[in-house]
Amino acid sequence: MKPQILQLNPILIPAINDKLASLYTVHKFFELAEQAAWLRDHGASVDAVITGGHTGISQAMLEQLPALKVVAVNGVGTDAVDLAYCRSRGLPVTATLGALTEDVADLAIGLLIAACRNLCAGDRFVRDGQWELHPQPSAIPLARRFSGMRVGIVGMGRVGRAVATRAAAFGCPISYADLRPMDDVAHRFVPNLVDLAHDSDALVLCAAADTAEGIVNTDVLEALGPRGFLVNVARGRLVNEADLTEALAAGRIAGAGLDVFVDEPRVPLALRQSGSVTLQAHRASATWETRTAMGEMVLASVAQALAGQRPAMSLTT
Repeated sequence: MKPQILQLNPILIPAINDKLASLYTVHKFFELAEQAAWLRDHGASVDAVITGGHTGISQAMLEQLPALKVVAVNGVGTDAVDLAYCRSRGLPVTATLGALTEDVADLAIGLLIAACRNLCAGDRFVRDGQWELHPQPSAIPLARRFSGMRVGIVGMGRVGRAVATRAAAFGCPISYADLRPMDDVAHRFVPNLVDLAHDSDALVLCAAADTAEGIVNTDVLEALGPRGFLVNVARGRLVNEADLTEALAAGRIAGAGLDVFVDEPRVPLALRQSGSVTLQAHRASATWETRTAMGEMVLASVAQALAGQRPAMSLTT
């Protein structure tokens, strides 16, 4: 009999789904009509769980899976998983660390350029036929050059370093804030976030910071200033969205590029209606290449755990 896999989130790569189906009996929890009844009747037979970073898995569900050998997170966020409880059970929790780095960094730079150069507004101007009606150059406000901007990076981990490499290629001086200075990073360390914002033309949030909340607030945005830009490809809750919308409306910062939000998929109306904001639907890792690599890492983690090995990507064992 094949091992039993409980899948809490869809995987969008057909080849990964085919491999899962060939190796295991996969129960797609998100498609079950009677989820509580299914857990009660079949939870004891589940060998592995595959979930997403946003969904995670509750302790209540884990307690109904006594034979569980691994929780494989198809993503990098583990704050929705009770890691302490999993450690107490000796249960490996894995994540797809490293697989998302390049795409997330690409999108961070893309959002920053889009915000600086008003790419979305320019696109709408052409699509809506406004260029024909208003062909004069002054019909569209002048934009801001990205090359050479002072870029402050919050969180100099994998993604932060990848963003720094890309920004440096555009001639941007780089500074960063983190819990401590990094010995292997040549860029300037600024321990205080307000000071970093004050010294930056663009602030790019790359920190995992699972326990941090609202660290980008009115004080930080005031320090960033009316010509400054904010980009967030990390965690939505790092930003106080009320403070951000107020700062945008008052012109206290120039603009923002946001891929993540506090209460996804609900995005504040003020952000959706602002012409100074470029928005994405938490899509930083949404390429065929990255999602395939993530799926392969999930497959490897499940296989290693079911073979009695410590998964290479385990965060708890």
